[in-house]
Amino acid sequence: MTTENMVQRRDVLRTAAGAGLGLLGAGSVWAQASAWPTKPVNLVVPFPAGGGTDAFARPLAAQFSKATGKTLVIDNRGGAGGTVGASFAARAAADGYTLFMGGVHHSIAPAMYPKLDYDIEKDFIPLALLARVPQVLVVNPKTPSANFKQFLDHVKKNPAKLNYGSAGAGTSHHLAGELFKQQTGTFITHIPYRGAGPALQDLIGGNVDMMFDGLGSSAAHIKGGRIKALMVSGTKRNPAFPDVPCAAEVGLPDYTVTTWYGLWAPKGTPADVQAKIVEEIRKLGSFDELKSIWANNGADYGGMTQQQFAAFVSGEVKRWSDVVKASGAKLD
Repeated sequence: MTTENMVQRRDVLRTAAGAGLGLLGAGSVWAQASAWPTKPVNLVVPFPAGGGTDAFARPLAAQFSKATGKTLVIDNRGGAGGTVGASFAARAAADGYTLFMGGVHHSIAPAMYPKLDYDIEKDFIPLALLARVPQVLVVNPKTPSANFKQFLDHVKKNPAKLNYGSAGAGTSHHLAGELFKQQTGTFITHIPYRGAGPALQDLIGGNVDMMFDGLGSSAAHIKGGRIKALMVSGTKRNPAFPDVPCAAEVGLPDYTVTTWYGLWAPKGTPADVQAKIVEEIRKLGSFDELKSIWANNGADYGGMTQQQFAAFVSGEVKRWSDVVKASGAKLD
């Protein structure tokens, strides 16, 4: 064999060996990804404990642990209408071990916070719609009104004297209040909190007069008599609260505000890891215990593919941008 042939053969062997190692390495990475989860998963919830997001995140975490044997760790990071937690999650490692549970508030934020340091459509990968619930108008039980009509009369007779709490400026609670004012010709003062949980506690304590809240966080308090529900948004009553009239019944046919919650991963999360997460979330939705919790909160579970959820989010960003412009809502 000539020297030239020996060099060529050596180069071929090196190339083959390198390719084999590359394939072995790729196979190893794929095996690790397809085995997800192999350790605890961090779930960033961008509001304090006790709010609507928490009401769905914690049962989801409990069922996740039962199904996978791994812990889904709730990481509450409230502030600025849910944008502080979203900003943190957007910068997390894209390995499937930090997920973000946001919602309708994050489709409103682009119109309310022009200087956001993240983009919900570009910096995240939408994975799944988790829950969808109607907004509900709730008041402190001591409010001198037996029903919605009496309450509305009370509000109209006391312009600028009543207030409503929200989970923060730019959240669906805030915009629901602005729409209410617009459609009823009333004026009530907005009091933003760092999440629905603290706002609800002040409502229960009588420090604010009302809230436009998602049923997920209000349901237990309504059933416990700590707050009173006067109306659910939309054109039909909610099965979990059949005695509470809908907006159309009380003369507000166009008052429709839905609180929804979804799951995202940071941009760059591998496709096979995404698929594993989506599959696990789909399985959880079939568990009877989770179905019961969702039903008691007046919520529907999922019902969208990953692609449908992405399109839904884009549509909500556009919709709420239009609502913000029309209502004149602004940060307080």
